[in-house]
Amino acid sequence: MVIFDANMILRYLLNDNAEMAEKAENYLNQDTVTVTIEVIAEVVYVLKGVYHMTRKTIADTLKDFLLLVQCRDRETVNIALETYGNENLDFVDCVLYGYHKVERMEVATFDKKLLNLLNGY
Repeated sequence: MVIFDANMILRYLLNDNAEMAEKAENYLNQDTVTVTIEVIAEVVYVLKGVYHMTRKTIADTLKDFLLLVQCRDRETVNIALETYGNENLDFVDCVLYGYHKVERMEVATFDKKLLNLLNGY
């Protein structure tokens, strides 16, 4: 099993360095690849902050990528990405919302936008 870091995912998704993108693709084709929520969060921030992708594009791109890999918290990440694509919240807040939805965890926050989402407004 191989765990991808943010750079490996970014080179694969962006294909901005052919050699690196090919190496990432080889891993995807030959090994069982896993990713973590923390790495997905870093990828989200880079795609938004450096590459200025829209929230919807980021969410859709990463949801498609998740079909190629293993992720321990897949359902939570998918909810977080869906929420990120549709709401004006930081990705980490969307992850907290995902944990709330999937694992029924109570989220303690003072963030009004997150509270509104958690309370269904």
